[in-house]
Amino acid sequence: MEMHQVRYFLAVARELNFTRAAEECNVAQPSLTRAIRQLEGELGGDLFRRERPQAQLTELGQRMLPHLRQCYDSAMNARSLAAAIKKGEIGSLRLALSSTIDPGLVTSHVVELGKLFNSLDLKLLRGSASEVLDYLKKGEAELAIAGPIEEEWDRLDRWALFTEGFYLGLTAEHALAQVPTATLDDLRQERLMISTDCESTEGLLALLRAQNFDVTRFHEVSAEPDLFSLLEAGFGVAFVPHSTQGPPCLRRIEIVDMDLQRTVYLYGVAGRQRTAVAGALMKMLRAYDWSSAGGAERASLNAASKSSIAMRLR
Repeated sequence: MEMHQVRYFLAVARELNFTRAAEECNVAQPSLTRAIRQLEGELGGDLFRRERPQAQLTELGQRMLPHLRQCYDSAMNARSLAAAIKKGEIGSLRLALSSTIDPGLVTSHVVELGKLFNSLDLKLLRGSASEVLDYLKKGEAELAIAGPIEEEWDRLDRWALFTEGFYLGLTAEHALAQVPTATLDDLRQERLMISTDCESTEGLLALLRAQNFDVTRFHEVSAEPDLFSLLEAGFGVAFVPHSTQGPPCLRRIEIVDMDLQRTVYLYGVAGRQRTAVAGALMKMLRAYDWSSAGGAERASLNAASKSSIAMRLR
């Protein structure tokens, strides 16, 4: 069954006249009649009763009409969609974010993409660093934003977006909430909560061990919402990236004698063709001035490193 046969059939069904249907389709009447005969042969019966000057749908034609109309409309919609995608007028964005990346970092950019493309389908994936890498490997995500991914993969491309520090998050009722800064010694009796999905956790634990902290007393959580819920309940304290906007009721305290930092990267797959949408987002993110994106609390890539106890988690 060819689409032109279906188109001719629908034209005759509307006009109930082979001559007018041929004129509508801009085709010679013998060609239109021959195409419908071929369609009738495939369907196993007459679709029209040829009664001059009118043509009438047979019972088979009446039953086939809604199915062939739907078939034709679907084919035209598919063709229009393919053309729009080819022109870059419509597309989908498959983006993966690690669990510790605040979606607010990319929200404004996605909104701008929606203005560039008439129709944009967004698929947002979340997971640990290893899960983000797996999304890229399987092609489930075209781009990803995460902290350092330590696993080696020769097709993994990455571009540094910004480097940021961590603040100490705690409830407003906590004793340390009354001071603007604290030191590591102030935390020795505190129960720290550790995010197991955070790319910087291993480096953080190594840093604290070097300062003789008992890391066996830490609480472990795997989901950021759970971490914030426990912080709000006063269950402990936690190191949180500056770009992460926690609940407004939490206090953000700077630890003056520890420069804990992480670099956030944009990831892609080398050699894999990207859609127009993914290409546009990549340009946006790489051209954006991240040094001012989060205010004074977020450090830029060019910020000078502090001379205190430092560990860069890369």
